[in-house]
Amino acid sequence: MVDCVSSCYLAIDVGGAKLAAAIVADTGEVLVRDRVSTPAREVWPALSRLVLRVMAAAPSTPVSAGVGCGGPMNPVGRTVSPLHVPSWKDFPLAGEVEALTQLPTVIDNNAKAVALGEAWCGAAVGVRDFVVVVLGAGVGGGIVSGGKLLEGRLGNAGHIGHMVVEPDGRRCPCGGAGCLEAYCSGQAIEEETGRPPQRAPQAIVERTGLLVGRALASVGAICDLKLAVVGGSVALGFGEPFFAAAQSELDQRARLGFLTGFKVVPAGLGQLAPLVGAAALARRAAPRLAEPAG
Repeated sequence: MVDCVSSCYLAIDVGGAKLAAAIVADTGEVLVRDRVSTPAREVWPALSRLVLRVMAAAPSTPVSAGVGCGGPMNPVGRTVSPLHVPSWKDFPLAGEVEALTQLPTVIDNNAKAVALGEAWCGAAVGVRDFVVVVLGAGVGGGIVSGGKLLEGRLGNAGHIGHMVVEPDGRRCPCGGAGCLEAYCSGQAIEEETGRPPQRAPQAIVERTGLLVGRALASVGAICDLKLAVVGGSVALGFGEPFFAAAQSELDQRARLGFLTGFKVVPAGLGQLAPLVGAAALARRAAPRLAEPAG
């Protein structure tokens, strides 16, 4: 078994399609990991069993836990209400993880976590201004500007999945219409085609890339960006045709001079990005979590 050479972290990723947990070293190396499908009900019991299993296999005791989860969320109450886990409404996820593991715990949107992970040891190392887009069961995003992760008023900045890309378009789980997520999430693609995203026809693959490129052109103009890192099972599964379509649309629409050279690249951490990102949350918060209460 690999030893933790320094600190290690418990990383948890809560998605609409899967639950995952891992022990991640301070180098970003995933030492132990496991996953299960997200059940329709009893999500917390399934997640707690998974977490305990991973902790039992840990080479040493983690110093803290980081949890990436779909939003929206309330960082003050440390609760989550993920659109793709409808049984959780204001669920006290951070407190439940702390009670289960006895580890100080930080939670955040899973796409924001991926942004931190990609900046730590992925495709955005050394980049101070970039956006991450995660296409999985839903569509999430995280924006780093001037080297800092944008948080927003309630910690929900970066929800690129709810940018409108088709005016008067189809309904979205958020209650709006025409959102990127209503077309490009795994769930939306499966509902439209009657087959899982990995078997989507070429036209859907290219349309997904086009719509992501369209959204990125707007985000880039607003935030003055030159790099988009795209991950998640849908985008990475679609591969080069998706990325080519996204880059082509972005090049056509991002016409301001400061956007010249705006590139779309796959997540450097691949399918491990959500777990390394969750560890990055814990790593970033470790000094604060170590402070005594009061």
